Amino acid sequence: MDLPALGWDDFFANHFSPFASAGFVPARVALEHKHTCVLYSAAGEFSATCTGRLLHESATRTALPAVGDWVVVRPRPGEAQADIHAVLPRRTKFSRRAAGDEEVEQIVAANIDTVFLVSALDEHFNLRRIERYLAVAWDSGAQPVIVLNKADLHSDPAAVRAEVATLASGAPVVAVSAARDADPAVALGAWLAPGRTVALLGASGAGKSTLINRLLGTDRQLTGATSDTHGKGRHTTTHRELIVAPSGSLVIDTPGMRELQLWDLGAPTLDETFADITALAARCRFSDCRHDAEPGCAVQAALTAGTLDPARWQSFVKLQREQAYAARKANPQLARAGRAAWKKITKGQRVRPRLETED
Repeated sequence: MDLPALGWDDFFANHFSPFASAGFVPARVALEHKHTCVLYSAAGEFSATCTGRLLHESATRTALPAVGDWVVVRPRPGEAQADIHAVLPRRTKFSRRAAGDEEVEQIVAANIDTVFLVSALDEHFNLRRIERYLAVAWDSGAQPVIVLNKADLHSDPAAVRAEVATLASGAPVVAVSAARDADPAVALGAWLAPGRTVALLGASGAGKSTLINRLLGTDRQLTGATSDTHGKGRHTTTHRELIVAPSGSLVIDTPGMRELQLWDLGAPTLDETFADITALAARCRFSDCRHDAEPGCAVQAALTAGTLDPARWQSFVKLQREQAYAARKANPQLARAGRAAWKKITKGQRVRPRLETED
């Protein structure tokens, strides 16, 4: 397989140029294990490990290879093994806060062109979850496409597709049934071009693995029915993997996520995801309006008039708070500023009663 078929282009070639000599070759991470990676390259498939120097010089886990990354490797002569010496800069990346108590970033997939945000049209359909995934997808730099799967389970998929389209901020919305459609790739073909990388993201039970099997034309990924105990989807994909589809596109499946924790979204991302609320806020009387009880607040007026869904507003507020928290965790300077502001507030609260007593 040649490099362009794996997604290689001038962006990566320019960053690889300093390594072009001395026996280095570029390769793409197809599968990531704890200590090794499976790589695709023009010379074939390699099993590879990071050099001690790369491990030592990587300040965080995110500096190490993730699925979809382009890496600089030196093959071992006579072996299907290679050593990874560097990770090339990422053009796009889909990140989240890693599961568990530790505040660290986890890169779900890198160098994605399109993100299929898969949501099932069943009893667990949730507009707020779509908003959350959409915000993170826009922040990744890739093109989000909302895929409403299991359309056969909904009485009016066209109506719900239209409803989602009003919240999609320009992202395409496609309704399919991976299990029932003759060929779901027809509806998604515009984003499945040769050499282009698509990542599928969504909650457990959304049908991502079934959809990938249909796109690949083979039962490559395990699929599972909904859990009888909890009524929720089972995790049928347990790892991330880049797979070459018959169309020539590169597909990355990901494990289902019960909850997508934000990791340091930029403010413009939320503005883009909630463009309707951003437009309302621009019409408030005061530029620093907190959209609470200030006079002339266009947001509160829209809520009162019923033109802004209170659930959508609360979703926006919740994501704003999560983003502020994630930004403080990711940026120590912001954390210090937040602590300083809080100290000022609490100090003022301590001083005020003493002043009142003296009066």
